[in-house]
Amino acid sequence: MEEEKIKEEPIEEEEQEELAETVEEANTEEIAEEEREEKVEEAAETEITEEGMPPPPKEKEAKPPTREEKLEEEIVEERIYTIPLSKAWIGPPRKRAPRAMRIIKSFLIKHMKLEKRGGEGEEEEAPKRLIINNDVNEKVWSRGIEKPPRKIRVRAAKDKDGNVTVYLAEGD
Repeated sequence: MEEEKIKEEPIEEEEQEELAETVEEANTEEIAEEEREEKVEEAAETEITEEGMPPPPKEKEAKPPTREEKLEEEIVEERIYTIPLSKAWIGPPRKRAPRAMRIIKSFLIKHMKLEKRGGEGEEEEAPKRLIINNDVNEKVWSRGIEKPPRKIRVRAAKDKDGNVTVYLAEGD
């Protein structure tokens, strides 16, 4: 029995050596695979062209400014108006809120000088726009079509292109 045990031990050592070799091979294969993946990632990042030259470095794309930043930069003129809407109350009840909106538009066109003056020889420019914020519309329509407010406070901001945007004044 002792002889059998002795014979078994060298076999086990040989097996262990073989196992160690296979483990080392597996480790080297894993390392080789990782290196290949890293090279592929690097190649994808550098995007080598057909000529063998990498393209020039990409410029970082600047995020476009938010709407508030644009408004702050482009505002040329800003005014706060209290617009009387009492004339909207003259006439049929079912036409008061729409008439109040027309009064707001005409008031701002007049006071922010959006109308084109008919001068000869002037080049035609892009039409200037009056943009009314949804909050203003909701304020006028808040009590329904029959009962618009008697007056409304708005903030009108004119940008460099001549467009006027109308917001509710703070605190309203």
